[in-house]
Amino acid sequence: MSETTKAIPMASETSMAARFKRYGIWIVATIILLVAPYIFSSGASITTMCLMGIMIVFALSYNMLLGQTGMLSFGHAVYYGLAAFATAHMMNWVIKTGAPIPLPLIPLAGAAAGLFFGIVFGAVSTKRGGTAFAMISLGLGELVYSSSLILRSFFGGEEGISADRTKLLRFFGYNFGSQIQVYYLIAAWCLLCVILMYAITRTPLGRMCNAVRENPERVEFVGYNPQFVRFIAFALGGLFAGVAGSLAAINIELAQASFVGAAQSGAVLLAAYMGGVAFFVGPILGAIIVTLLSIKLSDFSEIWVLYFGILFITIILFAPYGLSGLLMMHAQFWRGPLSSRIARFGKLFGSYLVAAIPALIMILGAILLIEMIHHIVQKSAEGPMMHFLRSSRFTVNTHTALPWVGGIVALIGGFFAFRMTWPVVAKAWNNALADAQRSGA
Repeated sequence: MSETTKAIPMASETSMAARFKRYGIWIVATIILLVAPYIFSSGASITTMCLMGIMIVFALSYNMLLGQTGMLSFGHAVYYGLAAFATAHMMNWVIKTGAPIPLPLIPLAGAAAGLFFGIVFGAVSTKRGGTAFAMISLGLGELVYSSSLILRSFFGGEEGISADRTKLLRFFGYNFGSQIQVYYLIAAWCLLCVILMYAITRTPLGRMCNAVRENPERVEFVGYNPQFVRFIAFALGGLFAGVAGSLAAINIELAQASFVGAAQSGAVLLAAYMGGVAFFVGPILGAIIVTLLSIKLSDFSEIWVLYFGILFITIILFAPYGLSGLLMMHAQFWRGPLSSRIARFGKLFGSYLVAAIPALIMILGAILLIEMIHHIVQKSAEGPMMHFLRSSRFTVNTHTALPWVGGIVALIGGFFAFRMTWPVVAKAWNNALADAQRSGA
């Protein structure tokens, strides 16, 4: 009797631990979203976080196609942009008619628009997979973008369609005029969409999407239609992309032709690949980094898009699983006794620091050379003096040899010094791996 009594609390504790492991991450995410505006309280920071939330939903919706089902799309912005226009028209209709619809429910219109166009275009594009699907998506994207300049009644021409979110029905006294109120609206929808998309990956449909990604012929052999699975995933991806587009229209109170353009499709492609399409958290990480870099890099250089492209190519070449893949590679070391984990990561990150110093020198040398070439080619009329990274403290004379020699020496010397640190990193990695294996990790 006593043994049975003792077993009951142990089972209860196990159940509590399982529940916390299952729901703890969502509780932590909710807390972070709630307190973030109080930690980063400036107007620019809140605006940036709003853009991050929108891009997270957009990137995860794209990953339902690429990472989950293996469909490379070059026109995913179509559903994002069309939903944004539908949202703007919906807001204007609500204002005109006085319909009792508050702003937090408006993204449902974007979701419906994204789902509708996902069904319409998905019925055509998902009949083929692989390269053919990618080309069809590209053609549909160009078709919609060219139509945005013709169908002025829906797209509004070059000016787009504007709307005033503050004129809608108040929601518990809030009119969403301030940016922090819009932030909490975007954060709530972002959290809801992330939970729903994660739940879909755990369903039989999500598993079947993975099977279609890996081997569509085998899926057909076991009695499923790969085209229908791709169609469902495509429609759901359009639905969540529609939510993202709707939030974007609410955020800036404007829907414009660039929302359906190739640049918007390229941005979500960059976010998904840089974060890593193999892991659910990858597009979230990529969306945060892409949004942050696109805002901050422009403060330092006019050719920030070039650095964006170089970073993307570097990640594709040397980290094909994205930044989340690099993080997941270290998860195996976070096991065993606490003292062993601390020692393991201490040695590993010590080797990373050794390699980071020459790598930073190499990168600075490359940036200096690129900026000087850009200054000579594009800004020769402004004279030889250049402000490096737009800093008044670092002025460079592009007509003298010293900056060029310094840039070349930093680039080449930094590369060879960085190359010499690779065995140090490899040794630290192997030692950490061996220690983890001895600890049973």
